[in-house]
Amino acid sequence: MSDLPLGLAALQREWAAGRKLPPVEKWNPAHCGEIDIRIARDGAWFHQGRPILRHELIRLFSTILRKEGNAFYLVTPAEKMRIQVEDAPFLAVLLEVRGNGRDQQLAFTTNAGDEVMADAEHQIRVEAVPETAEPSPYIHVRAGLEARISRNVFYQLADIAIAHQTEFAGPLGVWSGGIFFPIGAA
Repeated sequence: MSDLPLGLAALQREWAAGRKLPPVEKWNPAHCGEIDIRIARDGAWFHQGRPILRHELIRLFSTILRKEGNAFYLVTPAEKMRIQVEDAPFLAVLLEVRGNGRDQQLAFTTNAGDEVMADAEHQIRVEAVPETAEPSPYIHVRAGLEARISRNVFYQLADIAIAHQTEFAGPLGVWSGGIFFPIGAA
């Protein structure tokens, strides 16, 4: 994977120059297939069973990732290749808390280098893992793609969580972008 296909190399140059995400939602290539790329639950990327160690390559692939239904694809203007994702394609590995209370802003950084501010478009949600009942938190990154919030970052959220009274109960949660996001029971 050291030599990128011509179209992917061009995308890499464009992205590096402008740092703008490619318009993958507008691309509908005729050629579709599968490629042996897997994103593990811990956010690690693998090709043919071996870890992808070049962060720049992971970042590039993350910019051309698209979700359709429950399937994930790497998309270029010429090709659409299905990949395997164990949980979420990204992992939120850093949290920056700006302000406090209702004016608080929570900025998450993913393992691919995306920064996402929790707000109406980038909601935080928490599911219980069926086998263990442990919380599994996520934040929406873009276009149906989510980042699982790492355990360390979730502990940071728990540290700043407050009880929020509603008519039924007072869930624990965090404020960001003027929205209260429940993260657990009080």
